[in-house]
Amino acid sequence: MAEALEELLILEGYEVDYAADGEAALTMAEKESYDIIILDVMMPKMDGYLVTKELRRSGLHTPILMLTARSDIEDKVNGLDSGADDYLTKPFMTRELLARLRALTRRGLEPLDDNLSFGDISLNPKTATLSCETSSESVRLSEKEYRILDYMIQNKGQILSKEQLALRIWGYDNEAEYNKVEVYMSFTRKKLAFVNAKTEIKAVRGIGYELRCDDV
Repeated sequence: MAEALEELLILEGYEVDYAADGEAALTMAEKESYDIIILDVMMPKMDGYLVTKELRRSGLHTPILMLTARSDIEDKVNGLDSGADDYLTKPFMTRELLARLRALTRRGLEPLDDNLSFGDISLNPKTATLSCETSSESVRLSEKEYRILDYMIQNKGQILSKEQLALRIWGYDNEAEYNKVEVYMSFTRKKLAFVNAKTEIKAVRGIGYELRCDDV
């Protein structure tokens, strides 16, 4: 399948490097600069989850698409929590794969901003760290938690719908992604609570979510 994907992507105009196992993939990703990385979960030597965690731990922000035959919700959550940006279950249609790659590539080309701040919190894009000025505490964010807070800070004062968040963070506008928004909003709120921030994510019934800090 890897060879078939390589041929497909080359025909679509991509320059492709192929890694036969997880260790090779990790080494290549750390030494070279890529616009996007496709990882299979069940790779020899190191699985896709572990490779993704190592890459995120090293500070690499390159978009990662995870491929797997596993379709259980728990496996998908593990893939996203490890730092993957999207998850595609085999078998899949090639046009869906290409559409997801286009969406991820667009996000990967977005420049990293300087530290963003709102209320008593700030985000460090280089370390994906959330810091709280009030408590002087900080915590490392997952890829999705960082993207959610980054997007909400850049749109401070606005109520963001689930549709807007799903499209921005996952690249797709459908009911499955709306459920992910709720899950990761819960995770992100816990991180804000962990650093004792006065800044909160408020749910606006029937509309979406808003970042607020009424006490600062």
